[in-house]
Amino acid sequence: MENKLMDSKYFFYRKKITSSIMMSLTFIAALAAIIPLIFIFYYTISKGVTYFNFNFFVAMPKPVGESGGGMANAIMGTLILIGLGGAIGIPIGILSGTYLAEFGNNKFGFLVRFMTDVLSGVPSIVVGVVAYTMIVIPMKHFSALAGGIALGILVIPTITRTTEEMIRLVPSSLREAGLALGLPKWKTTIAIVLRTAWKGIATGVLLGLSRAAGETAPLLFTALGNRFWSTNIGQPMASLTVYIYDYAKSPFEDWNQQAWTAALVLILLISILSLLFRIITRSKYKTN
Repeated sequence: MENKLMDSKYFFYRKKITSSIMMSLTFIAALAAIIPLIFIFYYTISKGVTYFNFNFFVAMPKPVGESGGGMANAIMGTLILIGLGGAIGIPIGILSGTYLAEFGNNKFGFLVRFMTDVLSGVPSIVVGVVAYTMIVIPMKHFSALAGGIALGILVIPTITRTTEEMIRLVPSSLREAGLALGLPKWKTTIAIVLRTAWKGIATGVLLGLSRAAGETAPLLFTALGNRFWSTNIGQPMASLTVYIYDYAKSPFEDWNQQAWTAALVLILLISILSLLFRIITRSKYKTN
């Protein structure tokens, strides 16, 4: 009896020590994951705060050799390009993800799933070259529309796979309840399944748009850039990422500093988009 008691105590303490070690390791891993992000924020803020003022958001870039100015055209261009990419990629991604989760247990679904995974691994510069060949060359000029299409292609895989996984997590009992009430399967999918999985789908949309907002290579081949104010999607358009690329490699210290400020604005833009998504999804589908 005493030996059994000793064995049980030994087993208890061993499990407790193992649990503590694993908890410590997971905490260290989580800390290691956020440390690079903290350093990125700190370094970007410390470098970009120099030109971070109201003038940077409303003024146009100065000519070469003049100091000061802002990136109002690039900020507006980035918002337009993200909007175009989202308008193209979000519906396709959500609908294709819904198909894969609800109706994709066949050869065609396997092919779509495989091609989506391949597309997610294609370098963004390759997408830019394809968009240049298929859109820019036939149009015979660069345009924001070509840039939006390139960004839309880039966000499709993330949204598709996230939508599929989130829909698969919806309990089958909810589908069965809708079908038991006499709803057709398509209406059950829209009214019950998609609504239940909406928060996860919104997260996938945010991830896709965040990736699109930080892309430079596709825009160099499509939207190119514009040092003037332009909201015409049929013409070249400025963007923050292209300005960061051009200003960061320039020999002018003033432009280098503005590149850091543009990077800071881009990070803030993505953070604001993330916050808005969280507020919208939490307020609309908050559970009691």
